[in-house]
Amino acid sequence: MDRTTIRMLMDSLNRDAERIARHFGLSYRSIEPERANVTSRYGICYSDGVIKIRLRHATTGKPLKYSSLVATLCHELAHLRHFNHGLRFRAFNQQVLAYARAQGIYRPRSEPVERPAAPPPAPDLRPSRRPPAARPSQLELF
Repeated sequence: MDRTTIRMLMDSLNRDAERIARHFGLSYRSIEPERANVTSRYGICYSDGVIKIRLRHATTGKPLKYSSLVATLCHELAHLRHFNHGLRFRAFNQQVLAYARAQGIYRPRSEPVERPAAPPPAPDLRPSRRPPAARPSQLELF
């Protein structure tokens, strides 16, 4: 990913973060791109208000979809109020996402792509090549 793409993504994320944070009365220190070699998480929020967002796909290195970046941004912004993953955090994260969606900032794919169902496998009509299993018989002692 080139510097121009990184700069454009970060400009958009900073603009959207400012708008969301202002609405919820949140304050953060900065929104920064995560290092390119970080692949274990999408974002992180530090206690000093620094938020880092991973911009690249872990295996291809291509930019992530903007909706994924915004979902991560909302998650990390929610940590500014609740620095855990408890029930209050999850409820607040949903409020932040709902606001971002209502404002047109968060635009996830509206309809899941429906794939045609695979036809059921055809029954195997070939004759069995295995001999039928022998049934256990009683032990004859006499």
